Amino acid sequence: MQLLAVMPSCGKSCSRSPQLFRQKIDKSGEGYKPVAKMQNEERKFLKCLVPPLMAAIVALSPLCNTQVSVGQTIDAQKGATLFRRACIGCHDAGGNIIQPGATLFLKDLERNGVDKEEEIYRLTYYGKGRMPGFGENCTPRGQCTFGPRLQEDEIKLLAEFVKSQADRGWPSIEVDGD
Repeated sequence: MQLLAVMPSCGKSCSRSPQLFRQKIDKSGEGYKPVAKMQNEERKFLKCLVPPLMAAIVALSPLCNTQVSVGQTIDAQKGATLFRRACIGCHDAGGNIIQPGATLFLKDLERNGVDKEEEIYRLTYYGKGRMPGFGENCTPRGQCTFGPRLQEDEIKLLAEFVKSQADRGWPSIEVDGD
C-alpha cells in the first residue's frame, strides 16, 4: 500500500497558526482585532489545511464506509467457490457454452424471466430446458444433474452470487485458496 504525503505550500503562515486566533487586549480590557488582516491570515491558514485534510479524508474513507459486511464477503466467497465447482463448466465468465442466448448476464436473465434471486434459485434447483437441476429433490430424474446434488443453502448462495455478478456485469471471480 502506498501512502500519500501532502505538504502545504503556504510557507510561514501555517507556522503562525496559534497567533491567528488570539485577540490582543489593551489595558482598558477591551479587545481589538484588525478584521481585514485577520481574515486574510485565516484564509491563508485554512488554505494550508485543505490539502492534508483532503488527503486524510480520501485515505480514510474506505475504512468508514464499509458497504459489505464480513459475513457477506464470506458468503460471496462461498458462492464463488460453488460456482466454480458446479457451474463454470457451462457458464464460464457468465456466458453459456451450451445455449448462447441463455447467459447469466442481466439482459439475458431479464429476457428469460430469471432476473430475481428466487427465480435463479428455482431454475438452479429444478432445472429447465438444457439446464439441469442441482437440488436434492429435483425430479424428473432426467432433468436433474447426474453429478453431485447441492444443499438448499448452497443453491441459495449460488443464486445470490449469480445475481450479484449479473448486476455488476460479471467481473472476474476470485476465490481464496486458488
